[in-house]
Amino acid sequence: MSISKFKPKNTLTHTSNSKVSPSDTAAAEKSAQDLAPESITEDTSADELNFVHDAVLLQETVAAVLGVKSLPKQKDESRQNSLQKSGIYVDATFGRGGHSRLLLSQLADDATLVVFDKDPTAISVARELANTDSRVKVVHDSFATLTASLTALGITKVDGLMADLGISSPQIDDGSRGFSFMRDGAVDMRMDTSRGQSVAEWLEAVDDETLANVLYEFGEERHSRRIARAIKQMDSYDSTLALAEVIKAAHPNWQRGKHPATQSFQAMRIFINNELGDVDDFLAQSIPILKSGGQLAVISFHSLEDRRIKQFLQRHSKGQYPEDENLPMPPKRPRYFTKPKRVGPSKAELSQNPRARSAWLRMATRTDSAYLANAETQQ
Repeated sequence: MSISKFKPKNTLTHTSNSKVSPSDTAAAEKSAQDLAPESITEDTSADELNFVHDAVLLQETVAAVLGVKSLPKQKDESRQNSLQKSGIYVDATFGRGGHSRLLLSQLADDATLVVFDKDPTAISVARELANTDSRVKVVHDSFATLTASLTALGITKVDGLMADLGISSPQIDDGSRGFSFMRDGAVDMRMDTSRGQSVAEWLEAVDDETLANVLYEFGEERHSRRIARAIKQMDSYDSTLALAEVIKAAHPNWQRGKHPATQSFQAMRIFINNELGDVDDFLAQSIPILKSGGQLAVISFHSLEDRRIKQFLQRHSKGQYPEDENLPMPPKRPRYFTKPKRVGPSKAELSQNPRARSAWLRMATRTDSAYLANAETQQ
């Protein structure tokens, strides 16, 4: 396989204000599932608001955000064996509410759950839940607005934060959203369709070099220059299938069982929604917003996200930062998190839900940084 030596010249700046065909092989259909992290299967007898949930790492994530090893077994919906935890919790990526609903079943009546999402359809589902459960507060915005949005609700500290990053199955299964290269639709790809610039609008204006940089940086596409030139030669950007076919024709080689448009679609989606920037902002805000002893639990589905979470937790659990590496006497810095843990899906979950295979849950507990800083000073 030939490998392009192209590398992006500089860090890209997000410009958005917001944020496949029946003849394709079964292997390509399988590769499309790689882009659908929040594994939810569609109930064919219902509309888009009614999906059967199969949320990834469900029990593990809720247990982590509550700070327990495992959840008590419940035989029914009576909450008889519920943990009855009080406090304030945040689901930063509500989706269709799989994680939120299980979390609510373990919370006391005086607890609060604030849910965030960019997607208007997800917000509609969240508001339906809030109408039946007064503990739920809904924020239609990115989790990058965590501190400001919580402050507007009168909240300055929370007991737990959880997030399930990336795109959800309902989003990718709806061809009209533009995320899928297996179902035709407008080349949109916005998480929040009520604001911002679509991928089609961006492609009309972007130059070849910037597009190639995006494909390389956010999709790790080694043939980004070649693909970018082919995309810019298209007459219009009103069909995801047409875009996928152009990418396929321009791609000199690809992995068996993986559609050649996979990485390019991922790159454009991540860029137009500022996904990695939002993750960085969310993680940074988790430190001041979490109470001492509060829990952070984040699920990721590809290396670009997971690497950020891993490095963030390592830095802030060890108190070791890149800017101190070359100093003869590095300053002692507070350790904001305990040693992080990583959990993947079980064999049982993978057998029932293949879409979970790339998921990782990373978790850590917020420490009392002031206490640790004083303790280190006294040593």
